[in-house]
Amino acid sequence: MSPMPDPAVAALLESPSTYRVRPVFEGNNISYAIGFKHINYVSEAAVLNHFRVAGWPVGALYKRLGLGFEVVELRSRLAALLDVDDEVEAEVTPATKAGANEFTFKVAQFVQRNGERVKCADSTVRVALRIDGHIAAGEPYPAGLEQFAVARLGEGDRLELGVTPRPYGSLSEGRGTTGPDPVLDRLIGEENAFGWRWRMPYFYCHFNDRVQMSGFLRIMEEAEDLFLAERGLAIKEVLDTRNWIPVVTQSQIRLLDETLMEEELYTVYTIENVFKSLLYTARMDCYVVRDGELVKTATGTITHGYLTEHAPNEWSMATLDEATIEALSTPKKVTA
Repeated sequence: MSPMPDPAVAALLESPSTYRVRPVFEGNNISYAIGFKHINYVSEAAVLNHFRVAGWPVGALYKRLGLGFEVVELRSRLAALLDVDDEVEAEVTPATKAGANEFTFKVAQFVQRNGERVKCADSTVRVALRIDGHIAAGEPYPAGLEQFAVARLGEGDRLELGVTPRPYGSLSEGRGTTGPDPVLDRLIGEENAFGWRWRMPYFYCHFNDRVQMSGFLRIMEEAEDLFLAERGLAIKEVLDTRNWIPVVTQSQIRLLDETLMEEELYTVYTIENVFKSLLYTARMDCYVVRDGELVKTATGTITHGYLTEHAPNEWSMATLDEATIEALSTPKKVTA
């Protein structure tokens, strides 16, 4: 019989928690709405608080046990617009299955609007505790925590490289590659996709070493922005000429392997479906070149559409016109 878990570990696994938080103003990019990235940040913050109130804040996990808190999967669905002035009540419900080596939490975000409690978003957040070989654990793991301590975050699929990578651009050339990139060309093939290569900066990373989940949310957002600009649907132009406000209704990212600080990340953004003239779905796949192979380190999907303001502060889904559907649906091999 397994020993009884430490009370703090039992609280992580069994006790729900509630966190009240306002979204960060940085996420107020369009009108008064908060974007999908910061909605995901709220869910992450709620899980961080769950660890805190259970008795194991992430700083203590790292300093005392040598364990780094890692969000390895984050799935979110938007139910209603989150306003820049909203105070979110985030309910965290533990949902970890027996024998799992990752914590699973369900996070529901609620706000008060016109005297009613309204759900704005649902998230599933999965967390691993990465053993850090650079910091000595000063204490033994509390009972029940050891199963969540992992030596690395995964072993992503390996692909034959097959081409010679183009040298990364100098500072004077910009932050990415310039001209065609043979690795991205290989990854894209004939797909309806956009490719982007970028050296991972330290400010997307944590624990001195690797890109964290929030970094991949930022990568997904920028890949979407670059793709739309390449297809003639740049955000500002669409805002100015059609009054279309971009909206993400669902997003999901899973870390498959570790992406290290200052590695060059190859991101491929592939359009999968355009449906009902309202929404389109895209897949993001991320790779690094390591030991002469392409290693897939992250994957995710996003569902995107547009809102239009049909009356002051009243929004509805915009119908995609034929020109927009054509731009989204027609492959155009461009790598950045």
